[in-house]
Amino acid sequence: MACTRPNMEMQRPYHHSQFTDKGFIEAFENGGFPPNLFTHEAHIRLAWIYLEMFDEETAISKTCEAIKNFDLLHGDGTKYHTTLTVAAVKVVHHFRQKSNATTFDEFVTEYPRLITSFKELLYQHYGRSVLANPKAKTAYLEPDLLPFD
Repeated sequence: MACTRPNMEMQRPYHHSQFTDKGFIEAFENGGFPPNLFTHEAHIRLAWIYLEMFDEETAISKTCEAIKNFDLLHGDGTKYHTTLTVAAVKVVHHFRQKSNATTFDEFVTEYPRLITSFKELLYQHYGRSVLANPKAKTAYLEPDLLPFD
């Protein structure tokens, strides 16, 4: 007869918000973050947390390294896009400078466009051809329409 402990088993997370900021970063950096939970919102949260911990330049470097490693570990290494990743951190940094939020949830409540209209925010800075340029995947390309602050 098998002994089961249904109340003792750890349930799998179904959303990135089930992780504390520290737990989110630890799981992401050590490869334990479930790939199905790495949504656009989780991508923005990753940038938000690194910006909480580091200056913008370091946050960009950490975010790029973490996502590139995540893509290699959980994918085939072809989804990582340098320009999109750097631009995302720069956009989050821009809004963080204006925000009084102390948590990620407060931040995205204050600036919901980061989740709902992110592409439109990027297209204020970049023409579609720049983001589609194959070089943009492997190197950061500066905005061609509106520079970041």
